[in-house]
Amino acid sequence: MNLDLVEPIADDPAAAAKRLGICRAQLYVELAAGRLVARKAGRRTLIARVEQDRWLAALPIKAIAA
Repeated sequence: MNLDLVEPIADDPAAAAKRLGICRAQLYVELAAGRLVARKAGRRTLIARVEQDRWLAALPIKAIAA
């Protein structure tokens, strides 16, 4: 089985920030505010991709000027 083709279900904060298009500092602001939820696996902090998708979907929609 080729593990390179397996899509991860969670990311560390640096990878999650990159995936979401925000800086790590903003990611930690969102975590502190409770708008984004992280999990701990030993010493590692992980943010589930489904949680990243939920956070992104909850952002306001930008209005397009006519």
